[in-house]
Amino acid sequence: MISRDEIIELERSYLSQYYRKKNLVLVRGYGQYVWDIDGNMYLDCNTGYGVAFLGHCNKKIVNAVKEQVEKLLVCPMTFYNDARARFLKNFSRILPPKFGKIVLQNSGTEAVEAALKAARKYTKKRGILAFIGSFHGRTMGALSVTGNEKYRRPFEPLLPDVKFGRFNVVHDLDKLVTEDLAAVIVEPIQGEGGVNPATREFLKELRRLTEERGVLLIFDEVQTGFGRTGSIWAFENYGVEPDMFTVGKAVGGGLPIGALVIRKDLGDIFEPGEHGSTFGGNPLAMAAAAAACEVLLEDDVPGKAKEMGEYIMKKIENEISSSRYYLRVKGMGLMIGIELRREAEPFVDKLIEKRVLALSAGKTTLRLLPPYLINKRDVEEDLIPALIDVLEVKR
Repeated sequence: MISRDEIIELERSYLSQYYRKKNLVLVRGYGQYVWDIDGNMYLDCNTGYGVAFLGHCNKKIVNAVKEQVEKLLVCPMTFYNDARARFLKNFSRILPPKFGKIVLQNSGTEAVEAALKAARKYTKKRGILAFIGSFHGRTMGALSVTGNEKYRRPFEPLLPDVKFGRFNVVHDLDKLVTEDLAAVIVEPIQGEGGVNPATREFLKELRRLTEERGVLLIFDEVQTGFGRTGSIWAFENYGVEPDMFTVGKAVGGGLPIGALVIRKDLGDIFEPGEHGSTFGGNPLAMAAAAAACEVLLEDDVPGKAKEMGEYIMKKIENEISSSRYYLRVKGMGLMIGIELRREAEPFVDKLIEKRVLALSAGKTTLRLLPPYLINKRDVEEDLIPALIDVLEVKR
């Protein structure tokens, strides 16, 4: 077996260092837990930036992958495929009635790229409105609509005709949503920006103005979608529907996937050859995603996320709020942010020492993205004691 030191040395020597590495070698996962190479178990509230929302190595998904891996791994979308058809059948069951045109990709950022292309193609206009604090990906198009200068500045100039508005500032929208826009793109909850939920008033006004002025409304549901916020899609919590939305992360059950979902009445926006993806819709990812859809429905994943999210946020407020670092808890379902008075990243490192994996969001928010399988024992015996310790709560 390859040793811990050799694993670290190989990654340091050969991988370009564009991630800040934690001194941790993970080798196994099951449900809401992962294990390092030395056999230590961790409660995973990182889940690969939200990917393992249905749990690590979910049995239904693993069995579907095992079955598919012995049948067919590669099938371009120039041919029909049974695994892809099973995914589309299952995925269509979780779409609101107005939606039904799907562009299959490999990742969330690719789905955003497809959305931007589709908006420009359909409207024959160029302008895009995005929001400060947003994160839509790191490819050039997705980066162009990401409202955080830290990510954007080294790669400018980016796409022209992109402007940014203030998130949740309703009275700005009338001047921002202009008729020359192809689209407005927005996250129902800003994840990387600090776990900031949109207000109902903000999204409703966006929807009203875009409809009035012939502008497409795109929701980025890559992190918020697939049950994490207590509804299958976060926009369902608001009673507002977009014209198209992007998905990824949890939909693949652990395998790479992305998709753009478009309203049926907009039709097939792309002509053959105008868009594509070599690995998009590949049978292995499709088998995993078809099984993930079954898990979502059969185990009432959104309901459990809603219940446990409310429980965790209440426990945090009751147990952690006396910390001198604590400001507030925010979020929706199992997308939870703990806003602090200090930078969050050092607390992420301290939580690792307490066997809890988490993330930062923005500069000062601890982000928790646990699987829907997290239970009250995990919270009471692992998560809350770890937070009490690292946030120095006086008892």
